[in-house]
Amino acid sequence: MEKKTNSNIQLPPGFRFHPTDEEFIVHYLRNKATASSLPAAIIAEIDLYKCNPWELPRKALFGEEECYFFTPRDRKYPNGVRPNRMAASGYWKATGTNRPIRSSSGARLIGVKKALVFYRGRPPRGIKTDWNMQEYRLPEAMMLTSNQKGCTRESCFA
Repeated sequence: MEKKTNSNIQLPPGFRFHPTDEEFIVHYLRNKATASSLPAAIIAEIDLYKCNPWELPRKALFGEEECYFFTPRDRKYPNGVRPNRMAASGYWKATGTNRPIRSSSGARLIGVKKALVFYRGRPPRGIKTDWNMQEYRLPEAMMLTSNQKGCTRESCFA
């Protein structure tokens, strides 16, 4: 049973939201970053890092096991580029490397995907949990354009 916190969403029975990485970057994240219209208003905009991961499913506009969100990218230091991933009772730790997302032709980099795992407590002694998230970002060149418009966004699911 899908959770709908927004009663204005009218979706047909059996509707599923499972975009490919390319579809998500091209039709949702890029449009959000450039203030263009989205194909459907089914992704909530929240400050993800002010929440614990177990609170996220009820904040989602749509979805059960996978929840998608737009969230502002907070910086750890005012003049730095490192993201601040502290949450209410722990922190999100990046695992692995950034994975490039390329257009279906494979010729053009359209986004970057990063895996994160939630740890309870404070670094470096946090306790690893089963909560994980994928962070999607636009490539650096596209982010510079978006920053000039005052909009840097990530989209994640937990």
